[in-house]
Amino acid sequence: MLPQFNNNSFLETALTHRSALNESISSSKESNERFEFLGDAVLELATTEFLFGKYPTEPEGILTAYRSALVKTTTLAQVAQELNLGQKLYMSKGEEATGGRSNPSLLADTTEAVIGAIYLDQGYQATKNFLDQHLFNKFDQIKQQKLYQDAKSLLQEIVQAKGHEAPVYKVINEEGPDHDKQFTVRVVVDSKPAGEGRGKSKQVAQQAAAQQALKEFGGT
Repeated sequence: MLPQFNNNSFLETALTHRSALNESISSSKESNERFEFLGDAVLELATTEFLFGKYPTEPEGILTAYRSALVKTTTLAQVAQELNLGQKLYMSKGEEATGGRSNPSLLADTTEAVIGAIYLDQGYQATKNFLDQHLFNKFDQIKQQKLYQDAKSLLQEIVQAKGHEAPVYKVINEEGPDHDKQFTVRVVVDSKPAGEGRGKSKQVAQQAAAQQALKEFGGT
């Protein structure tokens, strides 16, 4: 669950999607984008510190892969889902109608914004405590299932080992202005859809689609 805030306006801003500003749904006068910016930086530092202490003999390359797995969109979206952040978000009816409350990219951004809000409200140690409880506790499973590996590479390795054709990635939807694109990518194996993913770039969406496909092919 979310911690008790000393200044509730921080939490409200963290939960305010920019679409809500035009409809006066939230009392916040700004969206959560600045909080997301701050939370992203705090998250990277805290995650680096956590992994550096947990694995004192691992080389830099492995630690980087571990960190990427912890802070990627699908992991942060899972945190948001467990905290029910999607239902708490202030957003326009239009954004909600297009699936905003369950959009993994949007949920991940909200998690980062909440991290930024906790840091502003209670400081670094409280933020680390929150991450210990809601994010870092997922790492043992990530490591056991090798989710720190590049999802596209892992999917290709698994499907070809099973005698299937190499995965093919197709952009099936592209929306939003140039500075804030959202891509939806479908991965196809043996001419059949195997997974879909969304992200702010084609590369991120491809990784999300591969991660979804890994569930079907036994990679996770």
